[in-house]
Amino acid sequence: MTFWLMKSEPAAFAWQQLMTDKRAKWDGVRNHQAANNMKAMQLGDEAFFYHSNEGLEIVGIMRITKRAYPDGSDPTGRFVMVDVAPVRALKHSVTLKTIKADPLLRGMALVRQSRLSVSPVTAAEWRRVLELSEA
Repeated sequence: MTFWLMKSEPAAFAWQQLMTDKRAKWDGVRNHQAANNMKAMQLGDEAFFYHSNEGLEIVGIMRITKRAYPDGSDPTGRFVMVDVAPVRALKHSVTLKTIKADPLLRGMALVRQSRLSVSPVTAAEWRRVLELSEA
């Protein structure tokens, strides 16, 4: 299994909305590197749901339920979307401030490439964020 982090602005699509809807099409990604990350996703991979702009925190875990397919909102036909479903909310959200302060997480793509909306997470980073979310 591969791990990911996917960002959404809460005003556009929040974690609570995913919890209510029980599934979503993750579309609207218009960055080639982020789209390539989505193309690499496999069924069953898990991703952190990150609230960007407001909150700046990891709030939950979701599962990839459909691999990358063409994003119907992209008139160029170059970008993709995936389907996701919530797994669970984190007991405690993990803020960007906490991530930047943690020696094990300072190298996360979230920190190094702060504008990238879909990024990989190493297994060690995944475990550390889960540890921090239980504190």
